[in-house]
Amino acid sequence: MNAPIPKIGAPRPVIRQLDEAAANRIAAGEVVERPASAVKELVENALDAGAGRIDVTFAEGGKLLIRVADDGCGMTADDLPLALSRHATSKIDGSDLLNIHSFGFRGEALPSLGAVGRLTITSRAEGHEAAQVSVSGGRIAPVKPAALNRGTVVELRDLFVATPARLKFLRTDRAEAQAIADAVKRLAMAEPYVSFTLRDASGGAEREVFRADAEQGDLFGALAGRLARVLGRDFADNAMVIDAEREGLRLTGYAALPTYSRGAAVEQFLFVNGRPVRDKLLTGALRAAYMDVLSRDRHPAAVLYLTCDPERVDVNVHPAKAEVRFRDPGLARGLIVTALRHALAGAGHRASSTVAGETLGAMRPEPGPAPRVYQMDRPGAGAIRAGFATQAPMTEFAEAPIPYAPMARAEAEPADDTAHPLGAARAQLHENWIIAQTADGIVIVDQHAAHERLVYERLKRQMAEAGVAAQALLIPEIVELSAQDAARLLEFAPDLARLGLTIEPFGGAAIAVRETPAILGRINAAALVRDILDELADLGDSQRLQARIEAVLSRMACHGSVRSGRQMRAEEMNALLREMEATPLSGQCNHGRPTYVELKLADIERLFGRR
Repeated sequence: MNAPIPKIGAPRPVIRQLDEAAANRIAAGEVVERPASAVKELVENALDAGAGRIDVTFAEGGKLLIRVADDGCGMTADDLPLALSRHATSKIDGSDLLNIHSFGFRGEALPSLGAVGRLTITSRAEGHEAAQVSVSGGRIAPVKPAALNRGTVVELRDLFVATPARLKFLRTDRAEAQAIADAVKRLAMAEPYVSFTLRDASGGAEREVFRADAEQGDLFGALAGRLARVLGRDFADNAMVIDAEREGLRLTGYAALPTYSRGAAVEQFLFVNGRPVRDKLLTGALRAAYMDVLSRDRHPAAVLYLTCDPERVDVNVHPAKAEVRFRDPGLARGLIVTALRHALAGAGHRASSTVAGETLGAMRPEPGPAPRVYQMDRPGAGAIRAGFATQAPMTEFAEAPIPYAPMARAEAEPADDTAHPLGAARAQLHENWIIAQTADGIVIVDQHAAHERLVYERLKRQMAEAGVAAQALLIPEIVELSAQDAARLLEFAPDLARLGLTIEPFGGAAIAVRETPAILGRINAAALVRDILDELADLGDSQRLQARIEAVLSRMACHGSVRSGRQMRAEEMNALLREMEATPLSGQCNHGRPTYVELKLADIERLFGRR
């Protein structure tokens, strides 16, 4: 017996006009996903109002209370009811949706919040009296006088009281509070000249969660101070300044050294015209820039600000304005990759300072009763000689103390080598670790990892100068594709040819692979072509072929470098140190691990309890 088809014989559906309250609740579902979304919208409104100080207070993860107070331009009593109407905004006039200079522009946030919670707005514009308006479940109360010195205070209580089903999808109070803190910190990084304060009022007692006072000085100085406050001093100490421009696009910000990598993409912050975004194109460009200095399970840390004419980027492609679309995505991606790689090359042999901190942490003794330590200054060379002379044994045949004679230095170790950044080689331990002395400390070098990077960079330079040798296939490999995929791939044919992969149209939607990179040996050309197509569809560009070639060069460098267990002469060790100082990216191996650790004398003294 056949099952009945449900829609056959069903009454014809009737088209109805939804009332304003239902429409606002539907809009709220797109704009306000969780308490952090509400905080983001309200703080962005405060920034658009020209606020110089923003105070955010929440309770019970934002479910019970969200309050945002600012010292911006404020609103008049006549403006308040209009601000609660859908698509009412002071940001744009509606004539040009591409020339947007503000965070908000749709006029949906306040009516959406009023539709799902109990919203109260108190505001005062310069030259006007303060006023207050309340809305609950979409019903607006009359405007009434209020007391306020300046700016606006928006208070949202009982979020999702009008849509209780949404409460079931929220996470714990702690998780929601963390999301609110992340949203505020992200906006604080976007506006370093604005003061932010975040407080948790759960349980009736307020406690300060985050505070960032307004920074002073030039752009990069203000950014450095704000990022140190938000991300910590370690990031600021191990970040490189990024400042590049190309065809009207400018990229500024800070990117961390490869040795300061993270286990997840938790310290990647991207801003377009000051707006925090999460864009696959930009994230992919960031990953591509660190491609050959990080292993696949590590992620770079960076805070990047991309600035351009508003008409060159569309911010109206996502309800929460979290995604953007560039008119020329290739230009934006290329600027990020080029600027970051140039900065990484300019960093030279520099490695993250956290490497030394982790080393000291691993060397610290187990906690126990603290020994009694007598502090003393480090004696000079003359004091050491006098001390040894005084403590030398006396004999009945000698009337004077035996003089102290320091050990002579090896002739192959010039005394001024310690002035170099990586110092002068003094010893080799276990045929793997080079110990070098600097002017104010010591350096421990992993000889295999360091030489591996040097060989790898040399091979890359040779490939860039001579090109990638191509190997002609005796029988071209035919790959059947869709017409769209074939056209997209053939657009990138010149770029692929420079990497040794030659493709041609073969009629219809098929392409012929005639040459492959000789360095890769025998490969599955069809699988490689499809992988490249996947990247083109996802990111608009592909680094797959270059990544495979550089992976082969990396393996060649690994096998062709100084092996662990090989004894090195003093001149060989010093030559390795000098080449490291002159080679870009020599502070980390091909997999992102550090090639050396530097310990200052003060750090060593702390290990022995002398500080």
